[in-house]
Amino acid sequence: MAEDLYISNGTKEERYAALLPQLEALLEGEDDLVACLANVAAALHDTFGFFWVGFYRIAGDELVLGPFQGPVACTRIRRGRGVCGTAWQEERTLIVPDVNEFPGHIACSSLSRSEIVVPVTDAQGQLWGVLDVDSRELNTFDNVDADGLARVCQMLRHKLNA
Repeated sequence: MAEDLYISNGTKEERYAALLPQLEALLEGEDDLVACLANVAAALHDTFGFFWVGFYRIAGDELVLGPFQGPVACTRIRRGRGVCGTAWQEERTLIVPDVNEFPGHIACSSLSRSEIVVPVTDAQGQLWGVLDVDSRELNTFDNVDADGLARVCQMLRHKLNA
């Protein structure tokens, strides 16, 4: 059933191209934000085999953990701290080839080696939070991921105000 939705082979470009319309269909008609975020995290995790995939939402001066797939994670991250807090503060996607080289990296898991964080905005263009993806391998993420994950976040925009 749901496991049949996603492909786990092919190039990265092919996997994003196949996943995006499937995510659109999955999200269509569902207004519960937690359900939408949980399914998106699961789909990305399953399709790419990422170590950790999840959302952090802005709550005051912190990012607070939302739906995710993977091991236990940091619950709260302050603005400007770590990769997630820095992406939030700078309002831009950050690709980190080696998390050990990122000043102030927050090690929720010592198994995480590379990371990408993509800002998530609502339908009015206001920053809502971030999508965080970690890999056990160095140099996992590139501009293909930045573009694909940004497109995933775009799909969620209208759900964030529901």
